[in-house]
Amino acid sequence: MSVNTPSRITELVIEAGTRKAHLPTRATLILGFLAGAFISLGFLLAIHVSTMIPTPWASFGTLLGAAVFPIGLILVILAGGELLTGNMMSLPLAMFAGRIRLWAVARNWALVTLANLLGALFVAYCFGHLLGLTEGAYLGKTLAGATSKVSADFLHAFVSGIGCNWLVCLAVWLSYASREMSGKILGIWFPIMAFVAIGFQHVVANMFLIPAAIFAGYLSWGQLLENLAAVFLGNAVGGAIFVGLAYYVSFGVPAQEQGALQ
Repeated sequence: MSVNTPSRITELVIEAGTRKAHLPTRATLILGFLAGAFISLGFLLAIHVSTMIPTPWASFGTLLGAAVFPIGLILVILAGGELLTGNMMSLPLAMFAGRIRLWAVARNWALVTLANLLGALFVAYCFGHLLGLTEGAYLGKTLAGATSKVSADFLHAFVSGIGCNWLVCLAVWLSYASREMSGKILGIWFPIMAFVAIGFQHVVANMFLIPAAIFAGYLSWGQLLENLAAVFLGNAVGGAIFVGLAYYVSFGVPAQEQGALQ
């Protein structure tokens, strides 16, 4: 299995962030909608498989749910999608490298946030509510997850968001390490499984889970907005600083110098 070095990954992520910043608005919105739906489908699958596990084995159910959740990011990376949390790493890295400006990062984040939200709401309402896939026998798991998210105060949700996107962006980073599909899937799988099993908060996943509870008649849109604000900021710090800036400082300048010499 061929593997890219960290310096080469840095180059690839800078190039990806630059491309993302210049995507047409229509493409950004469509791909953002798909990414929001993909992450939501992964969460929907996690709810279903974990609900099947008997209560005495609840911990195993949590692990099993975490083990299947990565299908969402696998679809985003391999099929194509614009996911806010990944863009919180790639676009700042391109900005640190001087390829794009701050306004381009802000524009992309705004468009992708909206599109991810629409994709997540679509899955939560059409599949979760209309088909009952987050209600009925699955309502207990849906409510338990959603309530735990909105119950966290701002600081806890913010810090949880940092931990989440540190791992999510490492999963995206590792996907660039391999040039083969199997390697990309393997690189994505374990960091995503880890953040779900730990219980960290992911802004796009919460765009699905909390509305699913709202559509079932529980919680409120105000609670959703409060949660998303804190988790968004935490995810931004986790992606832009703990991955993007950390690797730019470590490998970005050498990577650019090597590119200039070629």
